[in-house]
Amino acid sequence: MRPAKLILPVAATAAVVATAIAVPQAERSASAADSSQPAAQHTAQKAGGKPAPEAKDVVLAVHGGAGTALDPATTSPEVEKAYRDGLSEALQAGQKVLDRGGNSTDAVQAAVEKLEDNPLFNAGKGAVFNADAGHELDASIMRGSDLKAGAVAGVRNVRNPIQAARLVMDKSNHVMLAGEGADDFAAQHGLKTVTQDYYFTQARWDALMKAKAEEAGDKSAAKSKEALADEQSKGTVGAVALDRGKDLAAATSTGGLTNKLPGRVGDSPIIGAGTYAKNGTVAASATGAGEVFIRGAATSTISNLIEFGKMNVPQAAYQVLVKRLPQLGGTGGVIALGPDGTFDAPHSSPGMLYGYLTKDGTIKTKIFPDESPANS
Repeated sequence: MRPAKLILPVAATAAVVATAIAVPQAERSASAADSSQPAAQHTAQKAGGKPAPEAKDVVLAVHGGAGTALDPATTSPEVEKAYRDGLSEALQAGQKVLDRGGNSTDAVQAAVEKLEDNPLFNAGKGAVFNADAGHELDASIMRGSDLKAGAVAGVRNVRNPIQAARLVMDKSNHVMLAGEGADDFAAQHGLKTVTQDYYFTQARWDALMKAKAEEAGDKSAAKSKEALADEQSKGTVGAVALDRGKDLAAATSTGGLTNKLPGRVGDSPIIGAGTYAKNGTVAASATGAGEVFIRGAATSTISNLIEFGKMNVPQAAYQVLVKRLPQLGGTGGVIALGPDGTFDAPHSSPGMLYGYLTKDGTIKTKIFPDESPANS
């Protein structure tokens, strides 16, 4: 099958990366997978399949969404760099917090803010359009030490929704605020507000137009470069962290689904579905088919399997993401971090963008299926 071009907006110092090439992992032949690694770093660190730790001694991890897979054979060096830089910059932002003795909640917020400001990812600046050609954004954050949490849903004028979620946690008696009330609450507390045109990117607009065409019966629209771009970067951004005090935290932010009904809320702002953190078990941020993650109570189930089922982090995350949620009709992934620094990132979708930071300062990013095969 011919690879399709994928238009993606990428902020750069003096230029914008215009196109990338991507095909779903399932469409790549074995020979292509073996011969398409442009560098040794593209070699998988662990084979897809049964649960096993991705890494140990991790203090911070981020993800940039799950969907179809980037193909290392056809992804330009510029696009690869943009993805890796975006994930690395988010990790570095959280690292600064942790290195100065800051707490895990501040670290995940700092990391997610960086991802929200990067138009490459479907959150904040890179948010997708809903069916009315508007933007409605969701975010949540949770602290593992006392199970405090905050979330916003359907905000339209907050530049960084994760900041609004943190405000709800710190400055209100509520867990979630939605719509106009959430926007007003954020503005009243001094958060930076924007008009809807701030979120505009050409790639997201093109994806909406193709979604509308497909909805109207154009079968070719589903295979277009715009549709593939949207599919590849669907989902959310998120972060999990472990600080010096052994406190866990998690945060998640999203623009939702292209062409979603106005008012639709996915799993990202729902504590226990898209985000969960509890000291002694896990900090988890999910990405994928939001409705399924809600029905399956994805992230809290991971925690419960660790606490009550006596599973470890990789076993619990694998059980939920690979065994349970696909039976409900959806795929995706999760980044999960345990109180001992054990980290895993299982995903049933062909691809997931993520990276992690270990306590010795090493940063690793994974954007190709060769680096992190889908679990089965």
